[in-house]
Amino acid sequence: DDIEGWNVLPYLGAGEFYLEYGNFEYSINVPASHIVVGSGELVNPTEVYTADQVKKWALAAQSETTVVIRSAEEVLNPASRPSKDRLTWKFKCMNARDVAFATSKSFILDASRINLPSGKKSMAVSVYPVESNGQNAWGRSTEYVKASIEYYSNWLYEYTYPVATNVAGIVSGMEYPGIIFCGYRDQTRALMGVTDHEFGHNWFPMIVGSNERKFPWMDEGFNTFINFYSMDDFNKGEFKSQKMDMHQIATRMFRDYADPIISIPDVIQPMNLGWEAYNKPGIGLKILRENILGADRFDYAFKNYIKHWAFKHPTPLDFFKAMEDGAGEDLGWFWKSWFYELWRLDQSVKDVDYIEQDPTKGALITIENMEKMAMPAVVDVELVSGAKERFTFPVEIWQRGSSWTFRTSTNLPIKSVTIDPDHVFPDINSKNDVWRPTIFRAPRGN
Repeated sequence: DDIEGWNVLPYLGAGEFYLEYGNFEYSINVPASHIVVGSGELVNPTEVYTADQVKKWALAAQSETTVVIRSAEEVLNPASRPSKDRLTWKFKCMNARDVAFATSKSFILDASRINLPSGKKSMAVSVYPVESNGQNAWGRSTEYVKASIEYYSNWLYEYTYPVATNVAGIVSGMEYPGIIFCGYRDQTRALMGVTDHEFGHNWFPMIVGSNERKFPWMDEGFNTFINFYSMDDFNKGEFKSQKMDMHQIATRMFRDYADPIISIPDVIQPMNLGWEAYNKPGIGLKILRENILGADRFDYAFKNYIKHWAFKHPTPLDFFKAMEDGAGEDLGWFWKSWFYELWRLDQSVKDVDYIEQDPTKGALITIENMEKMAMPAVVDVELVSGAKERFTFPVEIWQRGSSWTFRTSTNLPIKSVTIDPDHVFPDINSKNDVWRPTIFRAPRGN
């Protein structure tokens, strides 16, 4: 690339791939009993499918629902394949960084149309063995593929390949341009989850070509982030997750033995790779979108990053700069604390002082940032009457120190003051998040 030259880092397992883009034309010669699927477009369908299957392909290309092209019953029927000894399947995949294929005589095959924002069409395809069939399993795979591709195309950037194929295999999940491999035993939510995740990779790193060898979080973390929203959206919330409690997550995220996200994957402790490459960066971007920038500013910046770096090779600094340029805000404090350091967050309510000891004249409330990580502050003040008022402060309140005092107008005593009441920030110590007045009881007389 333009920064480091040739990619000479070896493949050691944890770090995946870093490849240049190109156009591929490839052929697979197999026994005629086999079905072959691969990256890109099959350019000779009439030579490798029966006349009936060609008709079903055409029907699937116009169908919003799944069309079975080769059924479970046909798998054992020789008439479901052309009566030849061998066939050559020819594929073409443009502007891709790699290709992959799968072949088997045991594949059930189904497909449907994918609708793209520009009006172009793509196709969702699934192949799987009879053992994986059923509406609680791979019989819904094409529905999942279609939903994921359409969601990300409408939100982020239009899908670039003519086909999106899901293959039931022996791996738990692996991605390539236009084709993914998921576990043949997966069902319902698990199958939707892995399908959604692996096809999310067609944006990161297939379209935005980051260096997986060095920065797995730029594809795995970004992908984890976009998966949160796609999974919740699917089929009107069929697989919608419960709201995250960041206070509970904080204890796992800020482990004593954690590694910085920015670390090269081959030196990250294996037990940490899931958190440092997937979970922590994904959660961090979710916090940035929902609780710091807001969805409108975040999405504008994120989509501009994808558009600018499509089929190019961004570094972490390119991503940080793109987000700051799009959001119109310096986010150095966030990148440093979340991606480079192992800092923790601990916000607290320190004290409440009534003006002239009179609740009707208002109160001075002091909050503190007890650790090195900083976040915006959200404070709820509840009066004894039950009335509540919320105060929201930007992260800049911590720029000159770890303590911040603000005034609130009250006309009654305060029942409680709570910082981060909705648990949207990863606070490691909830015990100091709530202030309540101390009640003194006079000792009983003898």
